[in-house]
Amino acid sequence: MRSRKGNIKDLQELAAIESSCFPPEQAAKQEQIKGRLEKYPQHFLLLCDDSGKIISFINGFVTDIPDLTDEMYQRPEMHNEKGAWQMIFGLDTLPEYRCRGHAQTLMNEFLSTAKSQGRRGVVLTCKEALIGFYERFGFVNEGVSEGSVIGGVTWYQMRRSF
Repeated sequence: MRSRKGNIKDLQELAAIESSCFPPEQAAKQEQIKGRLEKYPQHFLLLCDDSGKIISFINGFVTDIPDLTDEMYQRPEMHNEKGAWQMIFGLDTLPEYRCRGHAQTLMNEFLSTAKSQGRRGVVLTCKEALIGFYERFGFVNEGVSEGSVIGGVTWYQMRRSF
């Protein structure tokens, strides 16, 4: 397995992975992913198998806004490369490749990169069932997110400060 940055050529593959990981009302649409890849491809980290197939990816933009909101998912132009906080909009792994440490590999690399870039930390939202998973990386549960209600489910904001 090897990691690499994303680019617009990955759009179809990333959109297919996203739709396999989230219900339609929660998944980013292909057009949203396209906007993200156009604005901040350097903040897409992909894990590929030996054939080059993308099996997992993580993405999100950088901002000075400390809390993740639904608006951020829709507006890639809010990205500020000099921002203090690295947001995570998704950590997606193809179902047949789950529980093999791939998401952990990507998360560790993403966190390391954010820290080396001088960010204050990383912010994400997750469903209750994944709180323990993210706590293993040093994220702290800040409770129910006030700014994210995508898909009509309860999201918890998690923060990893450096």
